[in-house]
Amino acid sequence: MFKPVPVAIGLRYLRAKRRNGFISFISLASILGIALGVTALITTLAVMSGFQREIRDRMLQMAAHATVSGYGEPLQDWQRAVKVALEDKRVDGAAPYIEKISLILSANSQPAMLRGVVPAQEDKVSVLGQKLVQGKLADLQPGSFRIVLGRELAVWLGVSVGDDVLVALDDFRSSPVGGVQTMKRFKVSGIFEAGYNEFDKGLAVVNLQDLQRLLRMGDGVTGVRLKMHDMDQAFDVARDLATKLQAGDPRSGFRVSDWTQDNANLFRALKMEKTVMAILLSLIVAMGAFNLVSSQVMLVTDKQADIAILRTLGLTPRQVMQVFMVQGSLIGIIGTVSGVLGGILLTLNLDRILKGIEAVFGVQLLPEDVYYITGLPTDLQASDVGTIACVALVMAFLATLYPAWRAARTAPAEALRYE
Repeated sequence: MFKPVPVAIGLRYLRAKRRNGFISFISLASILGIALGVTALITTLAVMSGFQREIRDRMLQMAAHATVSGYGEPLQDWQRAVKVALEDKRVDGAAPYIEKISLILSANSQPAMLRGVVPAQEDKVSVLGQKLVQGKLADLQPGSFRIVLGRELAVWLGVSVGDDVLVALDDFRSSPVGGVQTMKRFKVSGIFEAGYNEFDKGLAVVNLQDLQRLLRMGDGVTGVRLKMHDMDQAFDVARDLATKLQAGDPRSGFRVSDWTQDNANLFRALKMEKTVMAILLSLIVAMGAFNLVSSQVMLVTDKQADIAILRTLGLTPRQVMQVFMVQGSLIGIIGTVSGVLGGILLTLNLDRILKGIEAVFGVQLLPEDVYYITGLPTDLQASDVGTIACVALVMAFLATLYPAWRAARTAPAEALRYE
């Protein structure tokens, strides 16, 4: 098969045994350095993406994909809002809610978000009913003034099912002696465990009508929670719903938020952490590229006579440059491909490797009571793998430019003088 002369010579140099074995060792070190860097990058970013997905999924099990609430005042016509939302095919479920900051008191005290829900509709927008480890969501009957607590919140308060807690709201009513804080005693009827600290220690759930009575809201609610078939469409769907409600009542204002806005700081921090880690681990690939520069410079020095002979046979400086660029780029390609394959295989088997290490050394690297997970989550994304491979190839290509340019400047007469 026909090959261009620079390509044929470059391939020949890659396969040929060299007189200086140290150059071959440096070339092998370059391949290993690039491969290890790519492997480490792919595996690390897959683990970080896995943790990010795990946090997002656990958070969205209990939180709404999007909410539509009244602007500055309770949403009164929430039945119509739910009806309009369910007419949208992108919406999987809709339910009203009330949220109010509260202080829950028992043996200890703990601030928590008090959420009023309709038990029969809550399963449409969250998995609260499935996360109950004690009691039933259906026990939250109107007028019963019962409450469901997160497990960590219940432990901190020192209560269990059947005990009473005192709920103090940041709501005051006037009385002959001045402002009186709204307080009510609730009976604990259930305990849930979501596996996410924000909910397990910071959320308490009561019946919607009970909270309406305490806050004297009438039939008003804070808003409507939405669950989507595709969570990435959350903001667009909520905005469309607010527009439809606004058209039906032009005097009303609505506020729209989605899960990315409600947790913007968390996801921004996770993204920043992933980016910084990628930059730091890219230095491993850069070290491999520097080794490639060293090996190519030494190769050019070792091949001075060969370069001179090629020049006398008619090879132009540009073609000489292409010879060493081909040879160096092939080293980069081999290292990158090896690293991509190694990274994919390591990521896919990382959980098994972790369990093997735990079994051999008798340790638990990820205790469930600390991390709320039973394994090492990974999320191997094609975009990350592609980006890492492209960065490694670009680094390898740039590393060949100076040695190849130096080879092109070799003077044939000077190189052959002492041969």
